[in-house]
Parts: sequence; structure tokens; C-alpha cells
Amino acid sequence: MNADGTATGWDAPGWRESATHWVAEQLGRHGRRVTGPAEERVRPWSAVWRVPTDDGDAWFKANSAGTRYEAGVSAALSRLAPGRVPDPLAVDAGRGWSLLPEGGRTLRHVLAVDPDPSHWERILPAYADLQRATAAHAGELLALGLPDHRPEVLPGLFTDLLDDTDSLLLGREGGLTPETLARLRAHADRYARDCRRLADLGIGPAVQHDDLHDGNVFVAAGGPRFFDWGDASLAHPFGTLLVTLRSVAHAFDLSAGDPALLRLRDAYLEAWTDRHDRAALREAATLATTVTTVSRSLSWRRALPITDRASADYSTAVPGWLEELFAPAPI
Repeated sequence: MNADGTATGWDAPGWRESATHWVAEQLGRHGRRVTGPAEERVRPWSAVWRVPTDDGDAWFKANSAGTRYEAGVSAALSRLAPGRVPDPLAVDAGRGWSLLPEGGRTLRHVLAVDPDPSHWERILPAYADLQRATAAHAGELLALGLPDHRPEVLPGLFTDLLDDTDSLLLGREGGLTPETLARLRAHADRYARDCRRLADLGIGPAVQHDDLHDGNVFVAAGGPRFFDWGDASLAHPFGTLLVTLRSVAHAFDLSAGDPALLRLRDAYLEAWTDRHDRAALREAATLATTVTTVSRSLSWRRALPITDRASADYSTAVPGWLEELFAPAPI
């Protein structure tokens, strides 16, 4: 709902009826029928329904305008990296709708029973393989609406973001102070140099999930499957490590640079050792986890309509991630 009270997205008249009809129609094409009311979760960036059917649950997701590309990108990834993402039952890329099968246990469920960070050592190489499989298809992914966060592009996006004082909540509770904004502006040249160095190291761009934590990985006999691509971008692949390693550090109370985090970093980087030496890969990982804080801020701004009252609970993430630019890297 917009601030002026007008409806948008899943609040719009007739939206629910249209979505319900689409879900039933698409399930019918797979010989399945809906057997009860959906369990719903609505956030400013998406509406997700857990739909009971006569052959297990299905999941319907409707993305907001800022993350609508997720549906088409997820379908493309199922083709470009078979077995590494859930295969959609149906996708309407124009409307940002997707219908997915039940994915099983997440890594978070596994870790609740067996809390050992080494589980990630088996997950991250599979994710790296997915990224490498997408590297040759950058143009296709950008055409589907995947945001462009390559190192060559990020400095311009960073300076533009610093001018968006509404999204940065400048001078407001939870937002940037004028002093922090001035510090960020002064850091722009250093940020651009870091991005240039990262690009010069020669690891090409790929799809970058940008929110890869234990809740976004299904664990199955055939290997992990990665889902929830609403924050994704075309970017330096190693930016993934920012959220992943921070989430692991938080879950297991590990300090930056802990040997367990370094082992996970190296397990992930192993996929690129056929073309690059380990010292260069580690330098790239450190740079990527630094510059990607801006990508995280951009992802949140894209996901949150600033006219939406419901977004207020999440809006501090935009300035918050920018401030993380000055925090220690997890590795």
C-alpha cells in the first residue's frame, strides 16, 4: 500500500483472484490440484504462498517491481546450471511470478541438528560451480533484468546512491549522519581504486546471490540447491562471501579471520584455481567482500519502495550496509 493509500502489487483489486487462478491453472498442467487455503507470508519485496496440493506443497512467489527479475533469472539458472536451483513448475517473468516445488530441508535445519560450520565446505564448491556455469551468459542474464553490479559499474552506483538522501535516511533515526555521509564521499576515490584492482585481477563476473545464508540452501541427496534470488546481481562472484561468511561467523560466534572462516573461503575459491593462483584469489576475495557492502545497500534500496509504510521496518538496512564499508572484512 502506498503512503497515499492507493493499492499496489498484491494489494491491487483483483490481484489475489488472478494469482489464485494462475497457480491453480499451472498446477493443473502438472496433474495437481489445490487442496486447501494457502499459508501466506507478505513482505515489502515479495508475497510467498505455501500452497497445499494433492501431491505435496508448492510455493508461489510474487516479487515486487524492484525484484521482479527474480522469476526469469531463476528459470534461466535452472537451465544454465541444472540441478543447482529448484526447477520451477511455472514462471511468468513479466509479472514476476514463480511456482516452485517443495525443496525439502534447508541447510539451517541441518545445522540445527548438527551445528558444524564444515557443512559449508560441501555447499560452497557447488555454488561456485553454479556461478562458473553462468559466467558465459552475462548478456542473457542482464537482458532478463538482473542488476549490473560489476566492479566497473559499482563506483558510479556508489556515488549516485550517496545523492539519494531519502533512501539514506539522512539525519533521521537509523539513518546516516551528515558526518558519515561526508566520510563516505571522501572514500569514493578509494572505493573506485578497490573496484579497479578487483576487476584487474581477471576473475570475470557471474551471478552473485548477495544473500547466501543457511536459510537459502536446500540440502538434498543430489546436492545442494540454491534459492531466493531476489537480491542477486551480475557481479564479481566472490562478493557472495560477504553475507555467507558473516552469517557463519554470527551463527558460530567466530571472529573475523577465524581459521574456520578461512577454510570456507578456500573451499569456495578452489573452483578458480585452474586459472588463477591462490594469492590472487585471496586478494580478490578480500576486495570483493569489502566493495560488496555497497551492493547490499543497493539491493535493499531496490527491494523497498520508499512510499510503502511497510518498508519502514527494513529501511535502515540501506544506510546500514553503507556504513559496513568501514567494518572489518570477515576474512
